Amino acid sequence: MADNKRTSRKVAAALKYRLEEDETPKVVAAGYGDVAKKIEEIAKKENIPIHQDKVLAQALTELGIGAEIPPELYEAVAKVLIQVARLDKKIQ
Repeated sequence: MADNKRTSRKVAAALKYRLEEDETPKVVAAGYGDVAKKIEEIAKKENIPIHQDKVLAQALTELGIGAEIPPELYEAVAKVLIQVARLDKKIQ
């Protein structure tokens, strides 16, 4: 029942990745409910692109803050980073 409640709540995770400095992206914020809403609020305020993928957000949240992305999530995260890079080029 707890898992069902978690999957129905809002979830958000934020990643940080600097191409020249980081080996892999890292989770810098993650949470459910009010925490997820705050993450999105900050992202919007700071003009940080938001990608909607609840399954990926849940997986990242379960990793925890500070965690490096494991190999099994590389493909999913790479797709997000490519999409964000495209959005960034359109904005500039």
